[in-house]
Amino acid sequence: MVIGMTVRSEDSGTKTAARHVDVAVIGSGFSGLGAAIKLKELGTHSFIVLERGHEVGGTWRDNTYPGAACDVPSQLYSYSFALGDWSRSFSRQPEIQAYLRKVAEDAGVVENHLFGCEVQEARWDTASGQWVIETSAGRVTARFLVSGVGALCEPALPAIPGIGSFAGQMFHSARWDHSADLKGKRVAIIGTGASSIQIVPSIAPEVAQLDVYQRTAPWVLPRFDRPYFGIERWAFRNIPGLQRLARAGVYAARETQVVGLAKAPKLMAGLQALAQGMIFAQIRDPELRKKVTPDFRIGCKRMLISNAYYPALDRDNVDLVTDGITEVRENSIVTADGTEREIDALIIATGFHVTDSPTFKGIYGREGRSLAEVFDESGMQGYKGTTVSGFPNLFFLVGPNTGLGHTSMVFMIESQLNYVVDALKTIERDNIATFEVREEAQAAFNDELQAQLAPTVWMTGGCASWYLDKHGNNTTLWPGFTFSFRNMLKKFDAENYGITVMAENPDPTAAPADSEPVEATSTGKKARR
Repeated sequence: MVIGMTVRSEDSGTKTAARHVDVAVIGSGFSGLGAAIKLKELGTHSFIVLERGHEVGGTWRDNTYPGAACDVPSQLYSYSFALGDWSRSFSRQPEIQAYLRKVAEDAGVVENHLFGCEVQEARWDTASGQWVIETSAGRVTARFLVSGVGALCEPALPAIPGIGSFAGQMFHSARWDHSADLKGKRVAIIGTGASSIQIVPSIAPEVAQLDVYQRTAPWVLPRFDRPYFGIERWAFRNIPGLQRLARAGVYAARETQVVGLAKAPKLMAGLQALAQGMIFAQIRDPELRKKVTPDFRIGCKRMLISNAYYPALDRDNVDLVTDGITEVRENSIVTADGTEREIDALIIATGFHVTDSPTFKGIYGREGRSLAEVFDESGMQGYKGTTVSGFPNLFFLVGPNTGLGHTSMVFMIESQLNYVVDALKTIERDNIATFEVREEAQAAFNDELQAQLAPTVWMTGGCASWYLDKHGNNTTLWPGFTFSFRNMLKKFDAENYGITVMAENPDPTAAPADSEPVEATSTGKKARR
């Protein structure tokens, strides 16, 4: 098996002839790009990255709203194998996007991308033992499918009566309309999450009036951000091991939060006092202070960081509206108290589909059911966040219960990539044709996971959040230290998978449709399934 395949394209309107690869990767954010790099290093599998955008970057390519920045320290928000040359302690969107672009170019994987390629459907074909993927650029077949679709990629739009009739400029924060001139305009923004608290202080000084519609107040902590001094950047570049030492220090400091979040929620009291202190220090109006003070324990919902959000809300041209929206009209918003506020532009900052991502509807497993159907029935479950029963030869990066409330998702992604690489090595060594996590192994894993989640602040903190699915289970977050997750994914545990081995002809595209797979037993002998 060799790699040397040039597939780069940016014309989604031109369909090409069907192509076959060993591995197809969907998406090219941190997870998909990381998979491509590791596949290139492995050197034994042909692969293609199917990316609907015009370049790598994922959420950091798409989210270009004013003030877009990361809430994880720069030193930790990068691949361990490609440390960034950061200009400040918390990086902003353009710098992160430039970093990802450079990493892709340096690793030589850009040519393995098919840009402008929308994946329409991926369906497991049992007869041939491969994935059949329909895309806007033609059909792709692959022995293995890697989902690198991030959790924060599909914008969620509010179901508000009349919103479709709004006549002014309207767009989601993740699809920012840079042609929109907001200067001197009456603007409304719906939502007070991570994007909103960056947008509000960025546009408040230039708009005539800004109405911020809040359903639930978030806890906001200080943002300890600053530019790096020239001598610091020089030292990171030239003193061996210094940047890795700084990264390790940031990692260790962040991991201490797990004790309060997942082990003893009462220990979050100190952080909550700090957040309350910010409210009193940065907001003058007692009524506004009440509106921005959450009624749940800090950490139950995503903790946000900003030094500018509260001062922006305290401006004379900014109003925080806590009455529910009952209707959007052609040029105004009406709230439950009967107030109608006229606006020229409407910004939707209501987050993303996480536990109900539309992408789940297009991935069909062994029984012909989609991920969406399976998750709707039993909740979003996986095995070690990386594989799903009923979906052979599928790796799910940033899968169920891999999210974090305190540190960098890149660490979790790299842990999963370790598992994928070891799985592919095992597959090649043992001549494996297909693998699928056993249903009982997945069930046992999730029973233990939910038991660990039960006492966490996310379940006991008194809030409703996007961390929970409709069944009331936390299917989003990892309930412990990230180093325990990494240790768990060091090796591919084939004993927890149903495995079939290759027939005489190892090419799945040439295997007869009625060929009968064989399964490896615990003794290592081949047995018919």
